[in-house]
Amino acid sequence: MGLNGGVKVTVLAGGVGGARFLRGLRTQLRKAYPNGDGGSTAEVTAVVNTGDDMWLTGLRVCPDLDSIMYTLGGANDDERGWGRKGESERVSAELTAYGVGWPWFTLGDLDLGTHIARSSFLRDGLTLTEATARLAERWNLGVKLLPMSDEPVETHVEIILDGKRRIVHFEEWWVKHRAGVPAQRFIQVGADAAKPTPSVRRAIEQADVILVAPSNPVVSIGTILGVPGLRSALREARAPIVGVSPIISGAAVRGMADACLTAIGVETTAAAVAKHYGSRSRGGLLDAWLIDESDAASAPVIESAGIRISVVPLWMRDPATSTQLAADALAAAAR
Repeated sequence: MGLNGGVKVTVLAGGVGGARFLRGLRTQLRKAYPNGDGGSTAEVTAVVNTGDDMWLTGLRVCPDLDSIMYTLGGANDDERGWGRKGESERVSAELTAYGVGWPWFTLGDLDLGTHIARSSFLRDGLTLTEATARLAERWNLGVKLLPMSDEPVETHVEIILDGKRRIVHFEEWWVKHRAGVPAQRFIQVGADAAKPTPSVRRAIEQADVILVAPSNPVVSIGTILGVPGLRSALREARAPIVGVSPIISGAAVRGMADACLTAIGVETTAAAVAKHYGSRSRGGLLDAWLIDESDAASAPVIESAGIRISVVPLWMRDPATSTQLAADALAAAAR
């Protein structure tokens, strides 16, 4: 248990699904473990995918870290699902006029402020972990954000376009092509030289509960698990590991996770993703897995793979349903 009777919860997360789940988890823990000041005695740490990161227009851009930071900080544009609300795009228009950057990957003016600050911190010699902490100071997040590694890891995608084999950054495949060009394979550039930071290792070792958010199982959670040493740290953790399915009724909740799963030969079903992660008792990741009520028929198949099942509503339609989902995940861990 954590200080003052609170729990230490570590979450593997990326993207919009991870951000919304963390927001619900923060609310639930404030209710379950109040500290009297509107916060919580619980300690929440998010280990965040950095495979989407890139250098663009001379700036270090970290899409998943920023989406989670903005969402928890109350500054995210919930209509679009990404970026800052009240955003303008004058600087990006100027960069496009100069022929700089990716015109199909628009960075808002407020968002650019984050990237400029991060790049300045990195060039001053801070690690990505330290730079992330500096950025988070202004937002009162209630969650500690940790990049999965301080070493740069970038997800690239092999595609065949106009009859030619090309390697492109994940964001080009995801945003420009909308994952409409079949991925031949995903390449984690720099992963061999990466390692979990001491902060990430401590977050896993000291956790009372480890949750796997309903994030993309291939390019978010899969990229985190691809950091050498991270899988073994999770397997050795004393905490139960509970995952939340990002697939409901054979479809991805958000984004184009189905295109990613197809590329690695995994069906777009809650059961297939559970078996892809695997049971920790059999060398995989999960102790328990939350699936939606619409997928209840697949429970016996998943349990036969050594993973305990909880059947609950998974749709995070609003803050209330996100909070309930977090409560359900914590309850599964307690069982």
